[in-house]
Amino acid sequence: MPSGLPDPGKIWNDFVGNPVVQLAGQLIVLYVVLLWLGTAYWAFRDMQARTENPILPYFAAALIIFFTPLLFLFAVVLYLIVRPRETLAEVYERSLAEESLLAEVERNEVCPVCRERVQNDWLVCPNCRTRLHRVCPSCNRLAEPEWPLCAYCGRELDRPERPSRVAAAAGAKGSGARGDRAADTTPERKLRGVTNT
Repeated sequence: MPSGLPDPGKIWNDFVGNPVVQLAGQLIVLYVVLLWLGTAYWAFRDMQARTENPILPYFAAALIIFFTPLLFLFAVVLYLIVRPRETLAEVYERSLAEESLLAEVERNEVCPVCRERVQNDWLVCPNCRTRLHRVCPSCNRLAEPEWPLCAYCGRELDRPERPSRVAAAAGAKGSGARGDRAADTTPERKLRGVTNT
């Protein structure tokens, strides 16, 4: 080596032997190790939030640790590829939204007979003429047909007669023509009774 030029080996040894450089190197190594272990802990917690399986969080953390502090970035990329897409909270929130939509659809009333959609303030189904509500004579609010009293004012409501009771009452009145005409209360029977006389 020509005289007068500094020796590169001596310069390198002086640089590496400098206490400030040694301290900086130790801090860099410590930072990389802490980042490696912190990433393993993050993978553990992230997998806990994404699955109910108790083993998979440990497996995710072991995947990061297995790749050593030098290659743990490849493990992070691999973990981000294979981890579940949604967290448990997001899955729960989505299921709540679906249940809310389903409840809203079910809240739309349907006729109990023909299953057609009806409005909640209709008295009669326009499709099959089934009585949906009745009006309270005291407060003029809608009441369900089967309610024994008005839920709004407390007034006793007349019980609607069932078709089977009407038919039984008609049969008990007698088999004569006048008894049959008196029992026939439906519009079709009234019309038939008028045309027969």
